[in-house]
Amino acid sequence: MFVYVINKNGQPLMPCKPQKARKLLQENKATVVKYEPFTIQLKYGSAGYKQPVTLGIDAGSVHIGASASTEKQELYASETVMRSGDGKASIVRLLAKRLKLRRSRRNRKTRYRKARFLNRVQRKHKGWLAPSVENKINVHLKLVADIHKILPVTKVVVEVAQFDIQKIKNPDISGVEYQQGEQLGWANVREYVLFRDGHQCQCCEGRSGDPILNVHHIESRMTGGNAPNNLITLCESCHQGYHQGNISLPKSIHRGMSFRDAAFMGIMRWAFYNKLKEQYSDVYLTYGYITKNTRIKNNIAKTHTADAYCIAGNINAERLDYEYLRKQIRRHNRKLHREVSAKDGVRNRSQVGHMVKRFCLNDTVLAKGQQWFIRGLRQKGSFVLKHLDGTKLEIVPSKIIFLRHNNSYLIERREVALTSTL
Repeated sequence: MFVYVINKNGQPLMPCKPQKARKLLQENKATVVKYEPFTIQLKYGSAGYKQPVTLGIDAGSVHIGASASTEKQELYASETVMRSGDGKASIVRLLAKRLKLRRSRRNRKTRYRKARFLNRVQRKHKGWLAPSVENKINVHLKLVADIHKILPVTKVVVEVAQFDIQKIKNPDISGVEYQQGEQLGWANVREYVLFRDGHQCQCCEGRSGDPILNVHHIESRMTGGNAPNNLITLCESCHQGYHQGNISLPKSIHRGMSFRDAAFMGIMRWAFYNKLKEQYSDVYLTYGYITKNTRIKNNIAKTHTADAYCIAGNINAERLDYEYLRKQIRRHNRKLHREVSAKDGVRNRSQVGHMVKRFCLNDTVLAKGQQWFIRGLRQKGSFVLKHLDGTKLEIVPSKIIFLRHNNSYLIERREVALTSTL
């Protein structure tokens, strides 16, 4: 295990062993500035001996691998899990809820105001990115910045990917076919979906006798969008019955392959790289096939941190047998993101306070001899404690010992397998 060291002026030095860090702390020559990863700051001036450190970043849409190493030793390894997916707290869902509530509020209070449809178009600047995409790129940049704060990184190598989505859909596509999508010749998506399904209800297959056909979203429109693979033809009777909860769709009906992550990687490829180039001098790109070949050749187990280790290029460096799992979290709940807006303009918090019995949400605490994160607060009864692997514990606050507050990220150290079992 390494303890990370920064000098009196906040500049990173080479990490040291826990024994040396313990001695510096006992002699009052250093103070603790961070617990995960454990970092100390010297109280006396020290330039320190520094070695060239290469940082490898395995970029992704949900998971980010990071590994910093010298020619002889890996110094840091982590996997970051971003806020993503289709959960209730996903950024896409929250933005959709906010849009819905703000639009309804404007309709209630300013219904006579002339519509101004070009507001958002006029505000978009060159290089504008969707909020969900921009957030993910910022998470990548923050990870690189956080590592630069604890290690004297001299070189950054990034692996990003670009996917041919049309090739994934149709492996035989070539030439001019790239300009002819699946909706070629159709005025709109609805007409295409009706034709694709043979103008027949995909639930009852016409047995209801209802001649009116609707196009139904398999996933919610706010998360699944209006892509043809998220739409299906239902007769009006089945459509209403489904939304009323009287019938269920056959198990064979499910959304087709989602390309959201692939699209993100294509968008962020150059945006992330160019922003890194603006902040750091030595930044390089690498490709996935090189990483895969290096990993297989050296019999390294497939993980995000292992890929980052291969990306860094110091294959002869001794690997760490642990890594830091970093999970991005919401800081707190917002009433604006609720499904149902408050009536009469009165916004009730309808949630527990920021601090309950001197504990806050996401605090690191000690219970039953282990470290936990507070993931559920209650004014009465037990708190909900969790590990990042999902292990859950419900316990009363009187049996919990406070350790520290957390902001934006939960960080936990875990052991890893270094070699492949294949």
